[in-house]
Amino acid sequence: MAHFGNYEEHCRDFSWSISERELEYQEGRPFNIGWHCSDRICLQGKGNRTALIWEGLGDKRKEYTYTDLRIRSNVVGHHLRSLGIRAEDRVCLFMDKIPELYIGFLGVLKIGAIAQPLFSAFGDESLFVRLDNAQTSAIITQRKHVPKIRKIIDRLPSLKHIIIVDHDGRKELKERETAFDMDSAPAVESLDIHPTHAESPSVLHYTSGTTGQPKGVKHVHYSLISQYLTTKWVLDLHDDDIYWCTADPGWVTGTSYGIIGPFSMGVTQCVMDIGFSADAWYQFIERHRITVWYSAPTAIRSLMKAGDAVVKKYDLSSLRHLASVGEPLNAEAVIWGQKVFGLPFHDTFWQTETGSMMITNYPTMPIKPGSMGKPFPGITAAVLNINTFEPMSEPGQIGLIGFKPGWPSMMRTYWNNEATYRAKFKNGWYLSGDRARTDADGYWWFVGRDDDVINTGGHLVSPFEVESALLEHPAVAESAVVSKPDEVNMEVVKAFVTLKSGYQPSKDLELEIMNFIRKKLSPLAMPQETEFVDGLPKTRSGKIMRRILHAQEWGEEIGDTSTLENDD
Repeated sequence: MAHFGNYEEHCRDFSWSISERELEYQEGRPFNIGWHCSDRICLQGKGNRTALIWEGLGDKRKEYTYTDLRIRSNVVGHHLRSLGIRAEDRVCLFMDKIPELYIGFLGVLKIGAIAQPLFSAFGDESLFVRLDNAQTSAIITQRKHVPKIRKIIDRLPSLKHIIIVDHDGRKELKERETAFDMDSAPAVESLDIHPTHAESPSVLHYTSGTTGQPKGVKHVHYSLISQYLTTKWVLDLHDDDIYWCTADPGWVTGTSYGIIGPFSMGVTQCVMDIGFSADAWYQFIERHRITVWYSAPTAIRSLMKAGDAVVKKYDLSSLRHLASVGEPLNAEAVIWGQKVFGLPFHDTFWQTETGSMMITNYPTMPIKPGSMGKPFPGITAAVLNINTFEPMSEPGQIGLIGFKPGWPSMMRTYWNNEATYRAKFKNGWYLSGDRARTDADGYWWFVGRDDDVINTGGHLVSPFEVESALLEHPAVAESAVVSKPDEVNMEVVKAFVTLKSGYQPSKDLELEIMNFIRKKLSPLAMPQETEFVDGLPKTRSGKIMRRILHAQEWGEEIGDTSTLENDD
């Protein structure tokens, strides 16, 4: 039976005290995410339960129980303290998806330091910008990434310690570098947990805007209150579940729902650090009998592109709940999930700044394919007028997505950038930077980023809506839609398209696609130009970066590209 029942009843009776009671939170008393995700689970008698199953390249595999999680995170915390790391020092986790990343994250939090997870694929300059902004004290990393750090170390006087988790002794350590083996270090049965409180800083995640430097989003330990409850109600995790979140902890899903959510509920989660292929992913699900799977639209579309036949090669009957995050999920992908897995994907909308799910589809609520669902109980959301920032009363009107501040996991500031933080709030609402509309049933429909929406001849066109329609054309594998300048209409629609195997770019195909969209949506939504490309610019979390394509069309500066998949 699902944890989440009737939506209207949950909204009517909701209080965050539901989560506070289950987590035994008491106002004014110490509250620490690291302790809650390990020690607390052991105190519940679940110490022998498997917490983490990890697989890497070369058939490498490791398993950790919750007792292991508790002791190993103590080991990490003890080691950091021995180096002089103190509460609120920033500790960067710069690793591939290896166990040390997941367990080290908890160890950092246990001593009251601030965890700063960064993508291991960042190049040296991207790394420098973030370490410099945060004035990071220590970085935990692998041998393979040390050369990047050595290139910038002279410009980072605050970075006192480079901790290498897999040093093999073959190469000499340089100044500020130390070797540390989490698994072979002496066990630390008991660690003095730093008495962090609700508002003590916990995690610093960096997010990129259209322009300017990356912004450090500061979260606090109280964020656990909403991360735990959304995990329970939206992802519907139960004691006997085997859970797989495909997100890298370098971005917020990988920490909120790839570490904090599942570990705070004491479930078993799987991590695969091998890379993407449809066969590898399906084998992983089959081998571990995964029951709940949280992934991204880009990955789902890649699986769709691989075809339905490959699905039939594997026993995926263990799956019972599927969810999606990262960008809006097109209707076609929801329907495809139902067709091949017998289960629809449940889209979830939220951001680095919100820290937890805000508008989602629930296990017990009917899905409208293509819709984001409805606001999580306790979240006050509104479609706001783009000029007055007042809520719009009529369904179907397009406006800004706004949230009333005050939910537990809301960011507390942008690091050293309070002015930009304050600019995110207007008329008592947090502005997400996205536009949406609602329908008569209260479901939310994503329209686009505030700066992505195409105004052609005074009519607003949703890039996402056009992209979703493009994906229904048999030749289209992936698509991105932006505006391009037009003397008559101010802006018109341009589509960037990658083709499925067996199709070749041609003028006839471009015309066919244009007419397909014209018929499916409207003449206004029809791309005036379709550019066939080999690949689309994406972040390492799989999100298509439309702004780069938009900037190319408008002759603008591209801005920060450090989260690009292929940017070094």
